Amino acid sequence: MAADQLDDDLTADRELDATFGVGGDETLARAYRRYGALVHTVALRALGNRDEAADVTQQVFIAAWQGSARYRPESGGLAGWLIGITKDKIADAWAARQRERRATDSAVATIDASATDPPLSTTLVDRVVLADEMARLDEPQGAIIRLAFYDGLTHSEIADTLELPLGTVKSHIRRSLIRLRSRLEVDGVAR
Repeated sequence: MAADQLDDDLTADRELDATFGVGGDETLARAYRRYGALVHTVALRALGNRDEAADVTQQVFIAAWQGSARYRPESGGLAGWLIGITKDKIADAWAARQRERRATDSAVATIDASATDPPLSTTLVDRVVLADEMARLDEPQGAIIRLAFYDGLTHSEIADTLELPLGTVKSHIRRSLIRLRSRLEVDGVAR
């Protein structure tokens, strides 16, 4: 029985490999069901953070779908192609961490250098801290938050503007707000 299941899995994998580049939404859904856990596990092991791993997994399947015309099954199969994209997205996540770390270090250096300046009003400081924290958001999170709060767009309008799925926009807003709140609480700004 286990050998039959293995044969069925291999046949399904070969069919998915052959149809991914030309398939429709159902093909992407099948690819996600088949390889989503693999991609997530690789990202989680590399990044050590479940939220980042979930973001990378989503980015991988979006990139795979957008680049499906470039997929060639004869070059190693869908699993290998997805892992290649995963490695690129993990590298992007690490680069974003480095940018964030540099921005934080720069902000700390600026704060240390201006420690002798007279104190600013609390409201002004709160606004500066909020603006700084929003600037630290990676893309597309920063763009989504700006469109939502500065431009007053609805979730659907943001999805249309950025050409992202509505669920992606909603999850980015939720994660960004949680991230901003936790950072602002640490800074003593959130009340």
